[in-house]
Amino acid sequence: MTQTAAIASEIFRPTEYVAGDLKSGLLLLCDHARNTVPPGYGNLGVAPEQFERHIGYDIGARAVTLELAEQLGAPACLSTFSRLLIDPNRGEDDPTLIMRLSDGAVVPGNARVDEAERAYRIEQFHKPYHDLIDQTLDAMIGVAAPPVIVSMHSFTPIWRGVPRPWHATVLWDLDARAVEPVLSGLRAQDDLVIGDNEPYDGALKNDTMYRHGTSRGLAHVLLELRQDLIADQAGQMEWAGRLAPILRDIASLGACREIRHFSSRTDTH
Repeated sequence: MTQTAAIASEIFRPTEYVAGDLKSGLLLLCDHARNTVPPGYGNLGVAPEQFERHIGYDIGARAVTLELAEQLGAPACLSTFSRLLIDPNRGEDDPTLIMRLSDGAVVPGNARVDEAERAYRIEQFHKPYHDLIDQTLDAMIGVAAPPVIVSMHSFTPIWRGVPRPWHATVLWDLDARAVEPVLSGLRAQDDLVIGDNEPYDGALKNDTMYRHGTSRGLAHVLLELRQDLIADQAGQMEWAGRLAPILRDIASLGACREIRHFSSRTDTH
């Protein structure tokens, strides 16, 4: 960590919070909202165009999250730093927390990250994001039945030359309370191809959903939208419109508004 980076971190805000009705029954999250690198880190040695790819952030996810927050009147917590700096959707002990190579792109600024720098990035960027989520959840539980956590992500339409057919997918572990009604709501829209735990498995030890959903016994769902469908404002508005009624409905389900502890598929690994 350079002195310049240390000073810059004092003025860089690692989180974005959208105020909403704490009784709304929904907390929206966006782990990979922006592709910003804090001052003092330069561009991590990565070409600027790489930050416009999925390795830098989840394209379109922030805009959809903000529109959903407005339509639903729900609070939202978003990160403000690129996942190339540190990935808030990974546990602090995850080997992919700070990537040296991401989908073919070498990240020179991460090549010599030692334990001290790793701890610094956790403390300055990763931890404040998760602290904000915890604080918001505590405040919501303090005034109403526990909320449903909805985490917004996006995925690339093509991976290693293979087109991905899904318009949207739902990732989850073992708690299906919010997942099943979301899947049903999306599949009821005949023009959509919806994936279930595609193109990734939703069970990831100590990720955001595990940490704030599974561990706390809160109903939760992670939504992945295909990036080409939400790359512009029209697509972002369309998908917020598709999702808002479904999410509003799950917030009204009693089973989704209770603390229930489920095991995790990661517990057997």
